[in-house]
Amino acid sequence: MTMTPTKENTVSGLLTRLSESATLAMSRKSRELQDKGVNVVNLSLGEPDFNTPDFVKEAAKKAIDDNYSYYMPVNGYADFRESICKKFKRDNDLHFTPDQIVVSTGAKQSIANVLLSLLNPGDEVLLPAPYWVSYVEMVKMAGATPIVIPSSIDNDYKITAADLKAHVTENSRIVLFSSPCNPSGSVFSETELRDMAKIVEANPNLIVVSDEIYEHINYIGKHFSIGSIEAIKDQVVTVNGVSKAYAMTGYRIGFMGAPLWIAQACTKLQGQFTSGASSIAQRAAKAAIEADPNVVTYMRDKFEERRALLGKLLSEIEGVEINKPQGAFYMFPQVSSFFGKSYGNVVINNSDDLAEYILTEGHVATVSGSAFGSPECLRISYAASEENIIEAAKRLKIALNKLK
Repeated sequence: MTMTPTKENTVSGLLTRLSESATLAMSRKSRELQDKGVNVVNLSLGEPDFNTPDFVKEAAKKAIDDNYSYYMPVNGYADFRESICKKFKRDNDLHFTPDQIVVSTGAKQSIANVLLSLLNPGDEVLLPAPYWVSYVEMVKMAGATPIVIPSSIDNDYKITAADLKAHVTENSRIVLFSSPCNPSGSVFSETELRDMAKIVEANPNLIVVSDEIYEHINYIGKHFSIGSIEAIKDQVVTVNGVSKAYAMTGYRIGFMGAPLWIAQACTKLQGQFTSGASSIAQRAAKAAIEADPNVVTYMRDKFEERRALLGKLLSEIEGVEINKPQGAFYMFPQVSSFFGKSYGNVVINNSDDLAEYILTEGHVATVSGSAFGSPECLRISYAASEENIIEAAKRLKIALNKLK
């Protein structure tokens, strides 16, 4: 029976404008199949399969014993913000004072804080595609307009400064991107970022939000932060956190370094939403970022081995086109060659259909590229064991070869 909407059971217009997170939706569908007894290899979530380092866990335990159980400052403990400043200087050549730092419940909240603090209806946010799945929904939530700047596998899914310039208008307010990129694994080089910085410098109302959460999962050398470019440092918000590099997804700690006026705006906003992030998690994250980043290179090295393994296996599947990602832990193959093909009563019209088919027929969870602004692709996470990667690739090959 269909229920007729009433005032009592109608959600807000804001909620109806938002889409469910595609990555979380695919993970949900995967769990539903598993609950029915189906063995599913889940390569849809971007979560390290390592345990949090012991020294970080010890810091969390000590925080409990030291009674860090009371309300904390909205923008984070002062000594933690001081440690973040030192981290930014050590790793990124970024120079902040503690009052320019805001600690939040994950980098996702950090980004949402900036967008909700700065955007008005009519403002435009420039999103190089592929982009992280939540960017568009956050922009919509803020009442602004997402402007997608496309790229392709031919240029490793990276836009150029000319592409950026071509999309800047008088309504452009923010350019938002991740490097290393989720979902493509692409990394903008220092030269590429300096070229884009010239466009930003020429547009003083434009703010860059640089999502660098995958900074330490980088296979090509030292990470370069666009905020370290002197000419635009007052136009850049740098977002980072501990979820990916330190395998601390459940701790929910992200942070930003920003021009003071933006940091103050985000603190004001966060004070009305969540207040400060978890006291225990902050103490654990402080220990993480104060450590030499080399203590977690073993994770990056293992991800690099898995990248090679998955790349080799995908290259053996006819119709799947791949490149070599330079960071993060995702492959983003182009799969448009399967569009228009079918198996039984199933017709593949787009990557949404293909991801659904791979899940139901091959029992492998991936994510459609349409959620990331690149509908010709699929995102496949290799933050999984070698055994699961091999099994997933085997199932993918069988399922895709059935399509005619």
